[in-house]
Amino acid sequence: MPPRPDGEALAPAGGWRERLGRWVEGRGVSRFIIALIIVNAIILGLETSPSVMNRVGDVLLAANAAILGVFIVEISLKLIAFGPRFFRSGWNVFDFLVVGIALVPTSGPLEILRALRVLRVLRLLSQVPKLRIIIESLLRALPGMGWTALLLILVFYVFAVMGTMLFGEQFPDYWGSLGASLFSLFQIMTLESWSSGIARPMMEVSPWVWAYFVPFILVSSFMVLNLFIAIIVTATQSIHQDEEDLERRQLLAELRSINDRLKRLEGGSD
Repeated sequence: MPPRPDGEALAPAGGWRERLGRWVEGRGVSRFIIALIIVNAIILGLETSPSVMNRVGDVLLAANAAILGVFIVEISLKLIAFGPRFFRSGWNVFDFLVVGIALVPTSGPLEILRALRVLRVLRLLSQVPKLRIIIESLLRALPGMGWTALLLILVFYVFAVMGTMLFGEQFPDYWGSLGASLFSLFQIMTLESWSSGIARPMMEVSPWVWAYFVPFILVSSFMVLNLFIAIIVTATQSIHQDEEDLERRQLLAELRSINDRLKRLEGGSD
């Protein structure tokens, strides 16, 4: 069996279940499922158009139900092939929940759950290896991103208190309270109309306010946000390294197995 996306091999029990597991996770079935996910995404988008639904609504609903049926069969075959070990893979659990949501009745007060059908499109994340690597990188980077986020919160708080004290009386719309200052700083961090909308009108009254904005932008928009990028890149590199280590261990295990067979053959010939 090929290694699972999360790095853990889910080996079926053996016999026909092993053959079933290899077939359902084979390249052909995976490509077929990816194609169905893309078609399903297009169908869900077309269902938002009243004119399209008036013309071919019955066909789209039937196709949507048929695709859902294929997804259910795929998940069922994996459950049969792997048994309880199916749930050891986080990606398998994700697929199970996404498909399971589609089976929840959507009539009456639960009609709002119809919108959750679009979550089936997210199955591409578990089927496309490159997308899996991106998601796994983000998950692995969460601890480091949490500490970086705490640093960013401290920077926001310090500058918000300073901004409220310095500019609150002259510019109450932007700096009249701690909440207003935090929102203004968030707009400045995104670099969205901060110069024409906030900084330059304030500089007409107090030309020195650039000394407040420039350090904040350097710290928040360039230094801290680049730390987020660096953490994600490091996590991605570690995932690639783990995959290479796994392949190396599997290759060594195969070489040891071949070496053991050769020794047994040599012993038998003697």
